Amino acid sequence: MESFSHLASMSLLVASAIGIAIVVLQIVILARHLSRRTPAPRARPPISILKPLCGLDDELADNLASFAALPYPEYEVVLGVASAADPAYAVAAEAVREWPARFRVVIQRGAPGLNPKVNQLLGLAAAARADILVVSDSNTRVPSGYLDEIASCLEDPTVGLVTHAIAGSGEERTGASRATWGARLDNLHITGTMSPGIVAARALCGKSYVVGKSMAMRRADVAALGGFIVVKDVLAEDFVLGRLIPQALGKRVVLGHVVVECVTVRRSLAAFASRYARWSVMQHQCAGLTAYLGLLLLNPVLLATGALALWPSRAVALAWVLCALTRALADTVAGRLSRGRWFGLRSLVLVPLKELLTGAAWVHGLCRRSIVWRSNRLIVGRGSALSIAPAPAPSFVPARLRVWRARA
Repeated sequence: MESFSHLASMSLLVASAIGIAIVVLQIVILARHLSRRTPAPRARPPISILKPLCGLDDELADNLASFAALPYPEYEVVLGVASAADPAYAVAAEAVREWPARFRVVIQRGAPGLNPKVNQLLGLAAAARADILVVSDSNTRVPSGYLDEIASCLEDPTVGLVTHAIAGSGEERTGASRATWGARLDNLHITGTMSPGIVAARALCGKSYVVGKSMAMRRADVAALGGFIVVKDVLAEDFVLGRLIPQALGKRVVLGHVVVECVTVRRSLAAFASRYARWSVMQHQCAGLTAYLGLLLLNPVLLATGALALWPSRAVALAWVLCALTRALADTVAGRLSRGRWFGLRSLVLVPLKELLTGAAWVHGLCRRSIVWRSNRLIVGRGSALSIAPAPAPSFVPARLRVWRARA
């Protein structure tokens, strides 16, 4: 038994070393990708930015304000809310009052699908005036060249969708608005793991993964797919659109060279864990089992932790420390490359916790197919297709006894 534990521990350490090599390679590829620039567009056609809103995202008013004065001649921002009772409606209405020539608000009518974001996009696309549609999440901020790059990429008729790498932002807030641990973990994971992985997958494997926080398409191409309604019942509408564009239209997905920042300041550890548990279920159903198992290599700290648990020796502990330090270094370098600033020490000391929680989420995604999304329990099928989870079987336990059990 002792020899088996030692062998298993060494195997996990080897896998961890391979993972560290992949992480470093991803950072190198990210640096190369971000060092390039897309040529300026020959023309600047009108653009409609579609922003679905739901609740009060961190610094929502500032996020919207950042889209009010982009250096692009003709664009509009169409804000969507599910109802006027949504807390985001008041913020959206204030943006319209302050910049009436830039913002409009659309209240959702009907909910034909199980994906609430897509339900909003249906109304937003119908209300939009331009022929280039940009889907932009409510927690995002973009650099000045964002719309120019989209216009330039879509001048190529073989391009059907433009997406962008993302970076987390907001963990540097101090004082009364100091960022929470969950926000720090989220910004680290988005910046250091997700974005380098997306860029490297394209460079090394030729696979294009669309980031739903930034998707630009021609209205004609959306219509040729059947409209946004074709993704109304999938969890990963970005992933599915990224597959439909080449399959149905024979066009390319392009990953832009500017970076979209996603602002997170106030997120709890529980919310962080819940979010990535849901994303892991989605990843498993989109990628398939073999590719999903391969994702474990991208969490070398988890693998090294397993090695240390199986064989708690000084040498393995040192290997764990080196692994954690390398992962932290990779995360902060990714931050410097993608958003122009390093992660601070307060965030970097949380890197092992981030890796272990996302590892737990990976295990959850391996074993589960159901999710709870905006209070709805759903089943995630192949390709992230959604269906309503069956109601729990009726209980034959007397009501008084059920109450006693709940209290216990």
